[in-house]
Amino acid sequence: MLHFHVITLFPESIGPYLRASIIGRAIKAKKIKVSYYDPKKFTRGKYGRVDRRPYGGGPGMVLEPDAILRAAEKALRQAQGKGAEKIFFSTDGAQFNEALAKKLSKKKDILLIAGHYEGVDERVAKILKVKKVSMGPFVLTGGELPAATLIDAVARFVPGVLGKAESLEASRVSSPEVYTRPETLVWKGKKHRVPKVLLTGHHKKIDEWKKKRRSA
Repeated sequence: MLHFHVITLFPESIGPYLRASIIGRAIKAKKIKVSYYDPKKFTRGKYGRVDRRPYGGGPGMVLEPDAILRAAEKALRQAQGKGAEKIFFSTDGAQFNEALAKKLSKKKDILLIAGHYEGVDERVAKILKVKKVSMGPFVLTGGELPAATLIDAVARFVPGVLGKAESLEASRVSSPEVYTRPETLVWKGKKHRVPKVLLTGHHKKIDEWKKKRRSA
């Protein structure tokens, strides 16, 4: 079973999505597991505060290293071995893609550090020897959405998570266009029909059509 360990200030922002639909069923079936570690519970401060002013000035606050490292330490103690993948979301990281998702799906444990505000003290990445990953050429307000996205993408490659292996895009002839009933949709007086080739039952021609649409 693949175990995701998520360090986040806001587990409630990830949990509802992951408990729903396909990923939710995978968790119930014990194909994957997701655990959360709130840095506020690991701070040495009296009031559970983990955001601090950045040295050198600048806008916003930075998450302190001590609380994050203590949370990571607990997560890694629960890991099944020393081979846990440690991921730090950063705009200067490697671009996340299907190849990386497939590679990560073979791990037993993945530690995800979801930063917030202006980010996490850089010493955390250095001490943990993390892999920096970017989910795209944009900046979000926190790492919770990237964490949920990565979990979703990686979980698809875990055997048994998807109902059919053919559901993986890379393993089937697919196209960006899909159709279902009715055969002819009438919308505001105009008819929108399903492409004729999909109605023929001729699998070779249908596969050729899908390949063309995929490369278009």
